[in-house]
Amino acid sequence: MTRTDFAFLMSPLPLAPLMLAVAACGGESGEGRKGDAPAGPLGFELAMAATADDAAAPLPAPASLVSLSPEELAQRIKAGDVRLIDVRTDEEVAEGTIPGAEHIALDRFDPATIATDDGREVVFYCRSGRRSAIAAEKLAEATGAPATHLEGGILAWEAAGQPVAKR
Repeated sequence: MTRTDFAFLMSPLPLAPLMLAVAACGGESGEGRKGDAPAGPLGFELAMAATADDAAAPLPAPASLVSLSPEELAQRIKAGDVRLIDVRTDEEVAEGTIPGAEHIALDRFDPATIATDDGREVVFYCRSGRRSAIAAEKLAEATGAPATHLEGGILAWEAAGQPVAKR
């Protein structure tokens, strides 16, 4: 540890947030003041401020994104109740796809064009799972129902030994 590091640690600066929190909570014990409620434990006011009006607030919405492992997706594909959509670029798709997948690049994806009423579950995938999560979130927002994607994308699919078709 350098002399500068030691001097910084010994200065009152690292303690500033703690000192501000203590000061914000009042510093008076409440004794000797008539009509005041007894002081609560340190931080009590902050905790109560966060929950005071939350009793009437609705519960958070359920997660809008469902992630599948490669094994779970393979089982659903085998059962025949999946509409698989590849949201990668044209160049990526040319390198190979999951058999049976449709291609709708994320930059051309419009959730309003996705039919969700044919009884099949729509599952998105991309290279690593980031873009498919974006597409699934967009579909979930448009339909109000959770949407599904392949966690880890085609990289996880291939690592799990699942088949890839060349186009």
